[in-house]
Amino acid sequence: MTTLAIGDVQGCYDQLMRLLERAGYDDRRDVLWFVGDLVNRGPRSLETLRFVKGLGERQVTVLGNHDLALLVVAENIKKPHPGDTFGDVLAAPDRDELLDWLRRQKLMHVERGYAMVHSGLPPQWSIERALALAQEAERALAGPGYREFLRSMYGNEPTRWHDGLEGYDRLRIIINAMTRMRLATADGTLEFTYKLGLSGMPAGYMPWYDVPARASRDTTIIFGHWAALGLLARADVICLDSGCVWGRALSALRLEDRRLFQCDCRELAGTVTEQ
Repeated sequence: MTTLAIGDVQGCYDQLMRLLERAGYDDRRDVLWFVGDLVNRGPRSLETLRFVKGLGERQVTVLGNHDLALLVVAENIKKPHPGDTFGDVLAAPDRDELLDWLRRQKLMHVERGYAMVHSGLPPQWSIERALALAQEAERALAGPGYREFLRSMYGNEPTRWHDGLEGYDRLRIIINAMTRMRLATADGTLEFTYKLGLSGMPAGYMPWYDVPARASRDTTIIFGHWAALGLLARADVICLDSGCVWGRALSALRLEDRRLFQCDCRELAGTVTEQ
C-alpha cells in the first residue's frame, strides 16, 4: 500500500484520473489524501465528489474553502458566485447524500509524521492543539445545528487566536485559519484576503509557515490553497496547490518516498477568471 497526497482538484476530474494513472495508483490497496477544494472552478465537480466519496476508507479529505462554499450555497445561505461551477452537484439526484458526506469530512488529519490541512495553522498552535480545535469545528459541521453554524461561519474577525474565544467567534477563526489563511504576523495575527505570491505581501506579514518559533514546526505539514505560491517542498511544509484549475499542473506526492507526480493542465488555461 502507498499513500498519495493530492493538491487542490477543484473539479478537474479528468486531470485527476490522468494523474493517478501516471502515479501508478492501485485502487485495490492505495490510499489517497486530498488537501481540500475538491470542487469548484473546474468543469466536473460532481464526478470528483462521487469518485472521492466512493473510495470509502481508502481516502482522507480535509475541507477547503470551496468545499465549504458549496455547503453554504446548497443551504441557500449565500447566492452562488458568478464563477462557481458546482451547479452539477446542486442539480444531481444524489446531491443530499454527497453534501452530507462532504460536511462530515475533516479539517485536519495527522498520521505517520505528517499533518494535512487546507491552508495552514496559526503559529501559536501545536499540532496537538490544532487537531483538538479542528475537531471542535468538525463536530459543529457534522452536528444537528450545522445550518446555524454555516450562517455564522463567514467573516474576517477575529484575526488573532486566544483561548478565551467562545461560540461562533471561536469556530470562525478555526475555520478561517484552516481553510483561508495564507499570511500571519510574528505575533500570530492572521490575514484572510491575500491571494498573490511572495512579492507584494502587506507590511509586517509573512507566509504563515515562516513565522519564527512556529509551534507546529516539528511536523511536516501538507497544505494547498495557495496557487500563486505554487509547488513548495521543504522538510517542514509541502504545498501541493500547483494551479491545475489555472492551467498549470495537478500534483501528487507519494508519502513513503516523497516522489512527486504531476499532470499537465494546460487545456484549462483561460477558463477560470477569478479565484
